Amino acid sequence: MSISHLSEPSFRLKASHYLWLALFVFVLFLPGRASLPPLDRDEARYMQATSQMLESGNYVDVRFQDKPRYLQPAGIYWLEAFSVKAAYSISHKEVWPYRIPSLFAAVGSVLLTVWIGSLLFDSCVGLLAGIFLAVSVILTAEGRMATIDTTLLFFILLAQTSVAKAWLSRLSVEKSPFHIAAIYWGAIGCGLMLKGPVILIPTLLTPLTLAWVQKDKSWWKQLRPGYGWLISVMIALPWCIAIALISHGQFFTNAVGTNFLGKVASGQQAHGLPPGYYLLVFLIAFWPGSLFTAWSLPFIWMERKTESVKFLLCWIIPHWMVFEVIATKLPHYVLPTYPAIAILTSAALWKISERWHGPISFLGKGLFYFYMILWCLVGVILAVGSVIWAHFMTGEWYYAAMIGAVTVLCLIGYVIYCFYKRNVQRASLFSILAALIVYIQLFVILIPSLQPEWLSYKIARTVHFLKPCQETVLASASYSEPSLVFLVGKETQLINVMKTAAFLEKNKVCGMALVDRKDQKAFKEYLDKDNISVDLLGEIKGLNYSTGKKLNLGLYKVHSW
Repeated sequence: MSISHLSEPSFRLKASHYLWLALFVFVLFLPGRASLPPLDRDEARYMQATSQMLESGNYVDVRFQDKPRYLQPAGIYWLEAFSVKAAYSISHKEVWPYRIPSLFAAVGSVLLTVWIGSLLFDSCVGLLAGIFLAVSVILTAEGRMATIDTTLLFFILLAQTSVAKAWLSRLSVEKSPFHIAAIYWGAIGCGLMLKGPVILIPTLLTPLTLAWVQKDKSWWKQLRPGYGWLISVMIALPWCIAIALISHGQFFTNAVGTNFLGKVASGQQAHGLPPGYYLLVFLIAFWPGSLFTAWSLPFIWMERKTESVKFLLCWIIPHWMVFEVIATKLPHYVLPTYPAIAILTSAALWKISERWHGPISFLGKGLFYFYMILWCLVGVILAVGSVIWAHFMTGEWYYAAMIGAVTVLCLIGYVIYCFYKRNVQRASLFSILAALIVYIQLFVILIPSLQPEWLSYKIARTVHFLKPCQETVLASASYSEPSLVFLVGKETQLINVMKTAAFLEKNKVCGMALVDRKDQKAFKEYLDKDNISVDLLGEIKGLNYSTGKKLNLGLYKVHSW
């Protein structure tokens, strides 16, 4: 029995349905966008580099403080700069305008997932797949950050819609219209401007794998490869020429040679992990859908030769294998496979859940039940752990969040009961409801309450209140997060204890220094050598969530006689 022929489409989504879905996803991703602090470290660097781009008016040469940021092209900075300009002046240093591109990209990614699922199966499958993606932990996190990955996902999905149309059009005599090819190559061009050649991994490997598996590459002509690539080149080439001239070729040396190829050969920034990492992290990253993916794997494998399933497997497997082999590993690297996984999972749930009840072998059942236990633990940690974490940060118990946590625990229990009763469709719907309550608990109740506790915000408020001069510059010896540069100012110095002492010596009137208690003895010893005394203006205590360390920071200036 083929998944594609199990039933006729139950209904077709209309334009109005997509609009309502877009509104739902927009509202889902809106909370937390302003209350979350700049998440160290990459997001704060993107924000600060965009802020400097707006201040300088230089939209070609991206910089963080006085250093060039030659890691990827300028596309994401342009999008964030446009969002900030459309909102208001950059002097406010609010974080939410920088996150607008990710918000719209998350909405667009969910809609495109629904569209692809509807194209390959039917609207029910597409709708369930889109919701699974929308409530997944990884998109919930990435969609709220001013980084590249959600926006890149949108353009990858835009390209994959064209590949899907071309793949299915080979079954008919009609030739796909030119705009399908234009969307494909245009999306690749935009992706190149976001993260360079990374977009070629899913967008080219999918059709190449399909051609190899099917032993037929004639359908590839539907995408006009003979000249369509010129669209991608026209989008990316002007900026590439400009940055090559400005940086004297250094951008391509750093971005391609060091950043891109360096990640292939060795784990960068302590992110080197062995193959198998993405399979392990999938349980959390795709929660709550990960349980249903595990349930549906055997049947999906049996149906691997059907047209729709074959297309999705040729999308998932090559991309996944490439990033399992690459030394540097981060959860979002395989995010572009999650829409395809969501569609396959939803197809199994919606089309065959009444005929298929999961693994039947003793080993298969044992592995699935073990996975189910881990899945429940993730849900408990998300629901209960967030309440405990908020109490640890503030010393308060948030009763509305506690009620939400209890509700989530009850829903998780009901999901297990539904599996026992072999009603997996109902289980999937209640797992989605559990995820929605978790995110309301986090982004509506807990995180806004924690905003005063974020360390960079505390430091910025204290510095702005106590700074002796309008042009005061802060030197930080013990807290070197990029969010501090974004909130306090681009001149902020993130340096060691000795250099911080030397900075105060040179800036006796307007300089300020931030030093943790454990470094204060060494700091004062450096100053004592030159008979310089300092005043403690205030203390700032908090948790550096990037390192998990509690800090007790002293804010100093040179004593005025």
